[in-house]
Amino acid sequence: MHVFSIACVAAACVLAAGPALADVRVSVKTTNYDITGKTGDALLQSMDRRGPRRGLLTRAIAQTGYTVSWEVEWDMRGDVCRVKNATAQLAITYTFPRVVNDLSPDLKRRWARFMQGVRKHEERHGTIARQMVNAAEQAVSGLSMRNDPRCRKSQAEVKRRVEAIYAEYEARQIRYDMIEHRSGSTVDKLVIALARRD
Repeated sequence: MHVFSIACVAAACVLAAGPALADVRVSVKTTNYDITGKTGDALLQSMDRRGPRRGLLTRAIAQTGYTVSWEVEWDMRGDVCRVKNATAQLAITYTFPRVVNDLSPDLKRRWARFMQGVRKHEERHGTIARQMVNAAEQAVSGLSMRNDPRCRKSQAEVKRRVEAIYAEYEARQIRYDMIEHRSGSTVDKLVIALARRD
């Protein structure tokens, strides 16, 4: 599961999303929430009670949150406005469950396999976010417009391009979750394997 928010910096900034490009800086942070349980079912129930919110009524096993902030430097010459530099900062935060009680050797092995799959799933969300920022930066790099002495048209065009890319990549995030969470797919198999009777 993923959460996306937008931050802007500088006088002429643009809505942004995603990750790494030549000028895109990425920071990654991992947080945990504590769970307890002596069986796979008990661990799943604890995650369901304590996991990050997913909508109003449900909770997720894990979550990838990211924010993007941009600084856009403009070059104005006569009536031509050009994007001189666009620098994005992507901040990714992964939230994972952490078992705080002792586990039997078998459950400990199943938990390790479960978490390996969960991490792989969330890291894919992070990769999609990085691709999004790369695509956004490429879309605005070198943009220039004539008859735009105050860069208003150019700013609007940068915003339009970035928002279109964000929408495309957010749709990819949603599709990825739909595939991964449906019955018989990766996350479903991870849950079934963890819940197996001890």
